[in-house]
Amino acid sequence: MVECEDDPLDQPGALWIAHVTVTDEEAYSKYAALAGPAIAAHDGRFIARAGRYQQMEGKDRARNVVAIFPTRARAVECYHSDAYQAGLAHARGASERDLLVVEING
Repeated sequence: MVECEDDPLDQPGALWIAHVTVTDEEAYSKYAALAGPAIAAHDGRFIARAGRYQQMEGKDRARNVVAIFPTRARAVECYHSDAYQAGLAHARGASERDLLVVEING
């Protein structure tokens, strides 16, 4: 991973892309209730959440979520925040997840 030390105002936006298989809906709903406000507190917003999809390659996961942030730094900061980690504690035993942060460059 290459870290950027530029002024955050010069950084492009970033996306969180999550692919999720929920194994415990009740526990996962606790995660979702906490994750949304944590994302919003870091200037993120959902642009796709559990909508219709067509799996083209790779492992199929029934829930796909994309959130957009103003910078990669804000997206990473959100993930490591106490508020998001509190929610994530509920998701860990209630789902199989892949989550990545990718910079928007186009």
